Amino acid sequence: MTDISFIAVDWGTTNRRAYAIDANGAVLRTERDGDGILAVPAGGFPDAAAAIRGRFDSDAPMLLAGMVGSNRGWVDAGYVPCTATLDAVAAATVVAGDGIRIVPGVSRSADGRGDVMRGEEVQLFGAVAAGLAPGDALLCQPGTHCKWAWMAAGAIADFTTAMTGELFSLLKAHSLIGADMAAGDVADGDAFRAGVEDARTRDLPAALFGVRASGILGLHAREDAASYVSGLLIGSDCHARLRGDARDVYLLADPVLGALYATAIDIAGGRAHLIDSHAAFVAGITRIHARIRQDPI
Repeated sequence: MTDISFIAVDWGTTNRRAYAIDANGAVLRTERDGDGILAVPAGGFPDAAAAIRGRFDSDAPMLLAGMVGSNRGWVDAGYVPCTATLDAVAAATVVAGDGIRIVPGVSRSADGRGDVMRGEEVQLFGAVAAGLAPGDALLCQPGTHCKWAWMAAGAIADFTTAMTGELFSLLKAHSLIGADMAAGDVADGDAFRAGVEDARTRDLPAALFGVRASGILGLHAREDAASYVSGLLIGSDCHARLRGDARDVYLLADPVLGALYATAIDIAGGRAHLIDSHAAFVAGITRIHARIRQDPI
């Protein structure tokens, strides 16, 4: 493929998305597959990168982000501490191969609490750079490990990671209430909203056991259990972050999960705005690439 300025890859643990991007920052083509870092054999990253270039029929430079830069990936790209700017992250990119760089993650360590992100920082910078969110804003990236980031003048000033999605999966697969949760799908209905409301005032461990008791006693339909538990967990996440503050939250999420978080944020007193996470990634990675080109490291 001609006219490719560079190839950007959002390379996670289990999935991978590659973008062929032209000199104007437009996406020429996208490839997505399940070849996350866990699918790459030891020593196999150079060949995996070459295969991506082969798909696009291009030897253009590559800029990789995500878990490919972790200690389980190709090269450990380290972390830029908060407050982290786009320029600081671009300056800390690490060479992994011929014309290939990896974006570092971002860390925070203060008040006795540490936290890290890897890959999400590109979306955060891009959301602001593309005008999808203000430079001073609270952004939320729902998922297995939900990120909440406080942006200041376009930089990542602070952030918190919540294991919301992972807890839901663990409860469904391995807990006493798992069988009840398997009886129905999560939906934004009365049961989900009740869970969000209960997360404001109830003891979370006790409320979770109550799912089992309610099923036995016939107080609630088993088909509603998954929605209620999802509401409890997402509600706990949102209440903890907003604490009654009626503020805007910019959601980088797929429509389904984004809709659930939007409902929970509304109940928690905030105002949710769903924005395109893929557009944010492209905007962020394009600007990091431009900074590297302007100031080669």
